[in-house]
Amino acid sequence: MNTIHISTSNLKDIFDQLQQTLGGTLKVRPQEYNLVLDNAMARGVITGVCFKSRICFLEYDVTFKEDTLINSYAPDTNPIHFMYCAKGKITLRFENESDKHRLNQFQTGIFSSVPAKKSLLFFEKDEQVRVANIMVASNHQDSKDESMDQLRDNLLKTFMPKDGKETYTYTGSYNLKIAEQMQQLAAITQKGLVRHLLIQGTIHLILAQEIQQHKEDQKNAKNNFGSLTKDEMDDIRELSKFIRNYPEIQYNLKYLSSKSGLSPAKLQEGFKLLHNRTVTDYIRNVRVETAEHMIKTTDLNISEIVYSVGLTSRSYFSKIFKERYNCSPKFYQDHQKSMAVTA
Repeated sequence: MNTIHISTSNLKDIFDQLQQTLGGTLKVRPQEYNLVLDNAMARGVITGVCFKSRICFLEYDVTFKEDTLINSYAPDTNPIHFMYCAKGKITLRFENESDKHRLNQFQTGIFSSVPAKKSLLFFEKDEQVRVANIMVASNHQDSKDESMDQLRDNLLKTFMPKDGKETYTYTGSYNLKIAEQMQQLAAITQKGLVRHLLIQGTIHLILAQEIQQHKEDQKNAKNNFGSLTKDEMDDIRELSKFIRNYPEIQYNLKYLSSKSGLSPAKLQEGFKLLHNRTVTDYIRNVRVETAEHMIKTTDLNISEIVYSVGLTSRSYFSKIFKERYNCSPKFYQDHQKSMAVTA
């Protein structure tokens, strides 16, 4: 087994230590790091970025060639780790503790410990893993952003060990919304300040979703609510893609239930978890977004677009379009044409 030792919570030093053990090519942008690996030890990319709010983001998108253990500790302070496994699986445990905490695909986890307590992150040989880790500094240091200081203080109160315990651990239920945010994060191509702001906004949104997942799991446990399995969440995600690709189909719950193999109740639960919408709301939203895109990119008239997205009433379409974009489809289309002429 390969063991990687990390003895710091400073992002730059983390990447220096990773490169010393794994090799690879380290690409550095302002406060952003990319370690590209393609050798006998690993293949993939490890990415990191840090912000003035003292929130750092570390993502492993790698396949290790041997079983690999990342042994991490910070002599003076350990951050809170908000983790999400988008692909594969990982196992985490703390030193001198027998409990192992496994994150499967689409699962969240929150982990923290007292200073200098080692955490052991295990990656299986030849399994591609993509795991995100948002690290929130646990040592107090005021910043110029009062709201971020309040956020960090609240996180420390909630997710740091209490009552004489040395560790805090939470393994959450499945969440597909965070996977979508990670895809958006990987798709950011802008440079400079715009890139940094887009990355920061997306990471803060992922952090918010992890905290919300924790709250919902606590509520469900208190009320003895069930939760969908990973396979059922996968079915919901595939069904969502199908609806987005084919908005013109006349959908109903019976058809969608038959196609997915899920009961109407589980469909509603899954769409609420993934999209924060009912099934009907999701279909309507997809149709409006598709229509807006067609207005911008095609020469079809409004009636043709209404038919193309599976609606039959132009007046109803105008109503839901205005609710979403605060203007009528005709006004929006005319504005697009005038912009094209001006250009």
